[in-house]
Amino acid sequence: QWQLVESGGGMVQPGGSLRLSCEVSGFTLDSYAVAWFRQAPGKEREGVLCATSNSITNYADSAKGRFTISRDNVKNTVYLQMNSLKPEDTAIYYCAASLRDDACSKYMFPHEFDYWGQGTQVTVSS
Repeated sequence: QWQLVESGGGMVQPGGSLRLSCEVSGFTLDSYAVAWFRQAPGKEREGVLCATSNSITNYADSAKGRFTISRDNVKNTVYLQMNSLKPEDTAIYYCAASLRDDACSKYMFPHEFDYWGQGTQVTVSS
């Protein structure tokens, strides 16, 4: 039984940083493309950034220069480092995985990712 469990969300002031974790069980991450998505109230789920199994990355414009994705294949965990956070970054953040590296494209379509976590809330507010 596979499972993706996000953690590390919370409330932070504008300009602050957060590091989200996504611990995976039930399969090994090293053959998978991984991604972080987010969904704000009243908006569609959008891709933030992703990485292929050989660490090629794609970023949404909103994430460039501020967010970084990484993985620890030994711990079977994916990370999202978020710096210089803005109120518009407020959303539920989800990690996702796909056996297809081409799922990690500049489009990051949610339907191309097969495995999802339950999400963690990030709130950026003063």
